[in-house]
Amino acid sequence: MLTIVLVILAFLLLAGAVGVYFLVKLGKRAARSARAATTRLTTHVNAMGTGDAAEVERLRLDLRREVSMTRQAVESAQRQGWDLGDLPGLMGELGRQADVHDTQLGMYAQQRRTSPYIDHVTLDRLREHQAKLTATCARIRADLLDSQVGHASAGIADLHQRTELEIEARRRTVDPLDEIDELYRKTIQERREGP
Repeated sequence: MLTIVLVILAFLLLAGAVGVYFLVKLGKRAARSARAATTRLTTHVNAMGTGDAAEVERLRLDLRREVSMTRQAVESAQRQGWDLGDLPGLMGELGRQADVHDTQLGMYAQQRRTSPYIDHVTLDRLREHQAKLTATCARIRADLLDSQVGHASAGIADLHQRTELEIEARRRTVDPLDEIDELYRKTIQERREGP
């Protein structure tokens, strides 16, 4: 009897330990999500202001949006089974570069908010990097959209051709013998009605 109670107690202890482990893991994940949400919210709030720091925060938001749209376009093309070559690898590298640039923009914005001294050279370089990254994203999306339109046009042309064939096949074809019979009946009818 004592053995059964100890086995049950050990089982409950093990189940409790597993439960605590998963709760800690879930808590860490929730904390990371909360930090990320707080950072995004802070960026949005800071972007509403005026001045260089707000402009830099808007650049951060713009970059995140561009990278996100491009990543979604590449993932959609992958799901559809398109031959993308090294584009998914380049997208990963682009994401890493965008993260580095985002960090640099965040540091500049923070320094700009706390210091009255303006560093125009660094801001110009950050704008230049921003332009290159967003242009790269736009170029990737434009190429994917062009490919998508090409795939769609081939499918539309095939659908149109098959529809035309089906409609033509459904039309009742006139039997030449029926036409000859109809002409013969008309001729006989005209002779009877004639002079």
